[in-house]
Amino acid sequence: MTEETTDRHVRVVLVDDHRMFRTGVQAEIGRTETTGVEVVGEAADVDQAITVITATRPEVVLLDVHLPGGGGVEVLRRSAAMMGDAENPVRFLALSVSDAAEDVIGVIRGGARGYVTKTITGSDLVDSIFRVQDGDAVFSPRLAGFVLDAFASTDAPPVDEDMDRLTQREREVLRLIARGYAYKEIAKQLFISVKTVESHVSAVLRKLQLSNRHELTRWATARRLV
Repeated sequence: MTEETTDRHVRVVLVDDHRMFRTGVQAEIGRTETTGVEVVGEAADVDQAITVITATRPEVVLLDVHLPGGGGVEVLRRSAAMMGDAENPVRFLALSVSDAAEDVIGVIRGGARGYVTKTITGSDLVDSIFRVQDGDAVFSPRLAGFVLDAFASTDAPPVDEDMDRLTQREREVLRLIARGYAYKEIAKQLFISVKTVESHVSAVLRKLQLSNRHELTRWATARRLV
């Protein structure tokens, strides 16, 4: 029995720092004749992502949230002009293992059109890609509530002013510090030097008016960032 072909077509870039995951997604959705999805580029970090997206100008980018170089939010920030192109906008669909509220809200604030987790099936992912291409907003079922709480509720402020003082990299360091990582472990995970980690921690403490990493951990725990 042969698979049916499709007349639909969408050009996609995959942005994820795990090569095996990119290979798996490519195998699952990249059979263009049957899915309509043409994978035109891949990237493993923020700088690669911007280079590939700029060069290929896909309709949809599948974007992981946690990436070396500043994370998915940084990719979105640097792609603002392409997202705002009136004739050929580049649209972003977050595809992440994380279902944390701050991750969902962060990329949606950054301009992503949707957020799905990596438990999604191949057929549902293809459908989500085409919906985002058409301008729809797409979310895994339980994640939509985070967005409604952040943007539609009058009971809770949509912006955490303290968090907004921090850069994306400072937020990444903050979360890892709060989870008990040593400076050397953070440096290795984020591909930066220990001295740079120390600088980020000092900046976070200064901006949040905290004295030490114990206070920082309590601050992060209270906001469910750990």
